[in-house]
Amino acid sequence: MTARQGLNVCLINDSFPPSIDGVANTVVNYAKIINAGLGKASVVTPYYPETDDSAYDFDVIRYPSIDTTRLVGYRAGIPFSAESAARMMEKDFDIIHSHCPVTATMYGRIFRDMTDRPLVLTYHTKFDIDIEKAIRMHLLQEGATRILVDNISACDEVWTVSRGAGDNLRKLGYEGDFVVMPNGVDFPRGRLPEDRVRELTAGYDIPEGVPVFLYVGRMMWYKGLRITLDALQMLSETGRDFRMVFVGGGADKDDVVAYAEAQKLDKVIFVPPTNSREEVRAWCCRADLFLFPSTFDTNGLVVREAAACGLASVLIKGSCAAEDSADGVNSFLINEDPLSMFTKIEELLGTPEKLKTVGEEAQRSLYLSWEDSVKNAYDRYGTVLENYKRGESGRQYRVTDLISEMNARTLEDYVNFYRWFNSFTRGIRNNILDVFK
Repeated sequence: MTARQGLNVCLINDSFPPSIDGVANTVVNYAKIINAGLGKASVVTPYYPETDDSAYDFDVIRYPSIDTTRLVGYRAGIPFSAESAARMMEKDFDIIHSHCPVTATMYGRIFRDMTDRPLVLTYHTKFDIDIEKAIRMHLLQEGATRILVDNISACDEVWTVSRGAGDNLRKLGYEGDFVVMPNGVDFPRGRLPEDRVRELTAGYDIPEGVPVFLYVGRMMWYKGLRITLDALQMLSETGRDFRMVFVGGGADKDDVVAYAEAQKLDKVIFVPPTNSREEVRAWCCRADLFLFPSTFDTNGLVVREAAACGLASVLIKGSCAAEDSADGVNSFLINEDPLSMFTKIEELLGTPEKLKTVGEEAQRSLYLSWEDSVKNAYDRYGTVLENYKRGESGRQYRVTDLISEMNARTLEDYVNFYRWFNSFTRGIRNNILDVFK
């Protein structure tokens, strides 16, 4: 089978709307674009209370979950639901694509054993940092990392969103091959009309002519937010007027707000997270400079989103977000400290024409549409299937495969019982209705 024959793709991820982050946005775009003419795609993701998936033009299959939002920012799935597994089996997927190396990939491994379909994993996030944040004891961190690498190694092909993400995999102990598959941007290249920008960003204290700095993303300290706030504190002490807009939510948001207040940064504006891509695009058009001093992110999708709007970014030298960037050409690169950011901002405020020309080059050279990104991935699915059928998968067999196979057999038994029980109760219900006709 080749990718041109209309593949049926199972996309599994632990985060998905109403959870808002870059990976959730990635899965939405994969599903939309595959269904728009390439083939078929369905999303398999944990259940969220009071969530309506009817607005999507693709199927969303929810499975049971527990609330771990305070710990990791989203709900963790429990991949042992006969009902959701039965729905997945009915889809007759050609390929399984996981976007999270934890629970989603565990479910993907079980489902692979049930269906004999290849499993691809995209590694988006530096999970060693998440593990360190969630688990304090060093020995438990090592154990969690071994489980993570074991899960990744069991996939038939591993993709990373950048070369730096691949380097992080190696640091974790992963020894297999990987393919670099960058993510795209769902903004069109270009700016929104100015009246629409003003309409979508109205209601905040942003005077005309005052420089506006922007951050969009999860509010987590490891995103370099302290560097930004400390640099802005230095800028504030010079008497320079400005506005800093943070758009997003996250586990550290309350602490970030409290830190800004303690620093008496009254020029900082916190905007709630939004599902509106047009609103995010409007903020990128409203700002003069995007501040993203993160060494955590493996791709920096928001940097490409800013670039789509002609907005240049301040990035950390050597970070994954700065992989395709050149200082003073399509971005501005700094050291990982507040003084370096402050110095760069102060320099740029004195040369506004530089902001414009670098932003224009970012728009030209950093932009990658989701259509092109997903088409590249979809074409690669064909190669994965061919390799799998020839027995040339990149999968490294582990002891935990035995557990996955056992779970698959157990879940198959649950699915068969679930189907029988539904058929049995349907028959009883129909007989009762016949009596009362």
